[in-house]
Amino acid sequence: MVIFKGFFVTLRCDVDEQGDINRCFQKYQKELDCRHDKHERLVKLSRDVTIESKRVIFLMQRNSGPNKCDEVLEQAWQKIKDIQQQKFLPIAKELQGEDPYQFLRAYTAGLQEYIEAISFYHYLKSKTLVTLEQVQSDLTYTVPSVGSDDLQEKTISVRVPPSEYMLGLADLTGELMRFAINSVGSGNLDCPNEVCAYLRRMLGGFESLGQVSREMGRKVSTLRQSLQKVESACYALQIRGSEIPTHMLKDVFRSGTDNSYMEERDMDD
Repeated sequence: MVIFKGFFVTLRCDVDEQGDINRCFQKYQKELDCRHDKHERLVKLSRDVTIESKRVIFLMQRNSGPNKCDEVLEQAWQKIKDIQQQKFLPIAKELQGEDPYQFLRAYTAGLQEYIEAISFYHYLKSKTLVTLEQVQSDLTYTVPSVGSDDLQEKTISVRVPPSEYMLGLADLTGELMRFAINSVGSGNLDCPNEVCAYLRRMLGGFESLGQVSREMGRKVSTLRQSLQKVESACYALQIRGSEIPTHMLKDVFRSGTDNSYMEERDMDD
């Protein structure tokens, strides 16, 4: 039916709610609602991963000396295992049968923070760099196959793209810088030199990749700043170490790094 209203024409037609087109759009609506709900669940899980990973990092930063090192690392590893089982396992279940890249933005923040935490743990444990294969293996699970009568098992995992792995490692450098400064206060004067050499190797590896992305470029720039601060601490330790008492060196070094460190953490968050 056509109704004339001035210069405008309004068309009215009856819609068959049971028609094929309407049923088709109702199906699309349900699919979109399910995907939006899944996205929100992943965001919430990612937020929990971020919070728990930060707590693990802060726990390891409180490692004040060799006497407490093993105890702190044991506590940190238990918390990391809890994150894997209580947070990442639900994420892996949510991603079953889905394109992981479609939902990557929903949990990328938590994944990067987790990689930062576990890479920091590996450094403190063995002075090694955690590999992508190790990270992926820890986030791969064997679960019972639903609907199977013979109790078969299947493997599910949280996909760790190489780009997310590299971004998580780049965040590690700020924590290493802070750890190097804090270690001086506990009397470990060799730690800054060890961290400095480690950061130099990391910077060389990142620079060999070239300009991968804008986010990677920003984090590599932060890496350079962290390395410069550790180098300055090593220089001051070598030149002025005999002039300043050991318990005061930490305050001298941190006076020029604390504000910058907090700014970097705010930018990363």
